[in-house]
Amino acid sequence: MGKVVFLYRSLAYRNAAADILRKARKLPRGADRSAALRYAKALRDLAQTEAWLEGRIADEPRSISRLKVAASR
Repeated sequence: MGKVVFLYRSLAYRNAAADILRKARKLPRGADRSAALRYAKALRDLAQTEAWLEGRIADEPRSISRLKVAASR
């Protein structure tokens, strides 16, 4: 269930970034366009960071159990 929620959240971030990027391209050059482009890039980076964190969380319980076993020896 957690992976499904993650997938929807990640897709929502990516879709929002794409929508903002499309709108930003229609704006004339200037501060508003630059701000919209930065916001779209931030949303895209957030989706990538969450994907990385999701992968790290899946691997973490195994490494913690290994550390506990190694520490108990």
